[in-house]
Amino acid sequence: MELFDICDEQGNPTGDTVERSEAHAKGICHRTAHIWIAKQENGRYKVLLQKRAMNKDSFPGRYDTSSAGHIQAGDEPLESALRELGEELGIKAEASDLDFAGTFRIQYEKEFHGRMFRDNEVAFVFVYQKQVDIADLTIQKEELDGVCWFDLEDTYEACKNHDQKFCVPIGGLETVGKYLNERIY
Repeated sequence: MELFDICDEQGNPTGDTVERSEAHAKGICHRTAHIWIAKQENGRYKVLLQKRAMNKDSFPGRYDTSSAGHIQAGDEPLESALRELGEELGIKAEASDLDFAGTFRIQYEKEFHGRMFRDNEVAFVFVYQKQVDIADLTIQKEELDGVCWFDLEDTYEACKNHDQKFCVPIGGLETVGKYLNERIY
């Protein structure tokens, strides 16, 4: 059973917890860690996006943030970010490898696999800019089908135009763009 800290609108834990299934059934506010792997190439930023596994409870088969996951009850955003990078991509990062870029809100209701999914989260955004070679990654097959580099600005435009290839949160793209001093929005 996965337990999350219930949090306020700023992402501060309230002291109460909720099971994952209840949080998503009722839209109870909880926290996530989003890690954006970025590199500069030919004067433009590229971001590594993961293709979500087809069995995921939301947005199966779509490209999403480099690595992301729920922050378990009692955990801190940075430790969750480091754990997610290791579990999903096999990257053994240190705390000093991640830069905190800010937070943003995710709120939506959508039906997946015949069931209503209500997301209400405060996402803590971290940026990882060390060199990453896709061939060296250890992909967590239960979570994702693969990874690919995408141009940051092109991805932002595609997501603004609701390109069904992506499920990248606009707020995440804006947060990472602002951190990288890219005027994508």
